[in-house]
Amino acid sequence: MLVALASLAALVTTAGPAQADTLICDQYGSTTIQGRYVVQNNRWGTTATQCVNATATGFELTRADGSVPTNGAPKSYPSVYNGCHYTNCSPGTSLPMQVSSISSAPSSISYGYVSNAVYNASYDIWLDPTPRKDGVSRTEIMIWFNRVGPIQPIGSRTGTATVGGRTWEVWTGSNGSNDVISFVAPSAIAGWSFDVMDFVDETVARGMAQPSWYITSVQAGFEPWENGAGLKVQSFSSTVNGGGSGPGGPGGPGTPGACRVAYGTNVWPGGFTAEVTVTNTSAAPVNGWKVTFGLPAGQSVTQTWNAAITPSSGTVTATNTGSNALITAGGSQSFGFQGTYTGTFTKPTQFSLNGTACTVA
Repeated sequence: MLVALASLAALVTTAGPAQADTLICDQYGSTTIQGRYVVQNNRWGTTATQCVNATATGFELTRADGSVPTNGAPKSYPSVYNGCHYTNCSPGTSLPMQVSSISSAPSSISYGYVSNAVYNASYDIWLDPTPRKDGVSRTEIMIWFNRVGPIQPIGSRTGTATVGGRTWEVWTGSNGSNDVISFVAPSAIAGWSFDVMDFVDETVARGMAQPSWYITSVQAGFEPWENGAGLKVQSFSSTVNGGGSGPGGPGGPGTPGACRVAYGTNVWPGGFTAEVTVTNTSAAPVNGWKVTFGLPAGQSVTQTWNAAITPSSGTVTATNTGSNALITAGGSQSFGFQGTYTGTFTKPTQFSLNGTACTVA
């Protein structure tokens, strides 16, 4: 976002994992979607009411009261993200990850726009010299997919650049808390699949970041100045793949990889056990793993083995123990748990390994 205020350090309010659409009106309220991303209301620049409805694949800004001067900072940054934002990290994320350790960072988005508001639709990519999970990172990359009304990025226009096969206006400056480089599309982009690293590499080439720095989060949403109800992120995906030349490359801690999950159960009235086997189908070993999945409504974990599982219900993350952190290329690790359930028993349908979606056997 354009301005990172000290008030953002306030504690994040979590609305809980989304089993269905989840309405968030708390100032910093958030919830989880797809078992791997966080949707946040993030209303920091106004006291007027704002609400977002988190859907299975994105969110809609359902209420966006009030306005602020268009020559200053926006009202908010309702958004969805992969990574960490003021200690609120998305489930199973591989971020922060060192820039030199990243081979690719594919992302895709589909936006829904309105005409009766002043806003931008933008990605927000944060980089810092340290793998920080709290506070404001050093450099902010903004990618403006659309802008409506008399608004402009932080700083001044310093030229143009071709990134990801598209031509962009380039703006650079500082908001007093961090440096900002903005890539502004000359006309609206409704949806796009691209590699975030193309913009990171351009930022490094311009001296505003270094290969030794870390990407701390990849965010996408809207900055509204006036109104904004009806704006939508219809779908969003973000993956950060290791395999670069630095620490965290193949075999490094938290490295994501292609994966397959087998989920076996033994069920009785009101209770069950589950045995989860995760196979690394990539060509590189994974050293340090987190498996994230959404427990169906009514299910709760009561006992675990070969992994620590938190929290006990909703979207949960299983983390390796000290003795089973390594999954060799083509190899597997298993963990299990006992739980309770109400209603009809069903199995989880989506799993991710270190932020990368797995196929389900």
